[in-house]
Amino acid sequence: MGAFGKESEPRFSITFSRNCVMDSSFILYLGRYTLETALLLSAPILLTCLIVGLVITLFQAVTSIRDMTLTIVPKLLAVGFVTLLFGSWMLQILLRFTNDIFACIQSIGQ
Repeated sequence: MGAFGKESEPRFSITFSRNCVMDSSFILYLGRYTLETALLLSAPILLTCLIVGLVITLFQAVTSIRDMTLTIVPKLLAVGFVTLLFGSWMLQILLRFTNDIFACIQSIGQ
């Protein structure tokens, strides 16, 4: 069973396995689901910035070049490339999350 009792494809780490009854445990579960989704969506971009930043810092330390544009331009290019590469996957995760939230809102309103 997938989200809210209907069949769906496997998800990244968690699935809604309970009805949308607004109690404290569901709110905590929903908060965890939201934070995991946010972490999953931001991970490719954050890891890219971390790796490119470390490589550029090592390059600056070896060559003694202290130019600020040397740190910003490669990071921007790398983030743009990663966004193009992972953009459709990130959009699928975000749409799945949004559909789950709206389905939960709809089931509570009935």
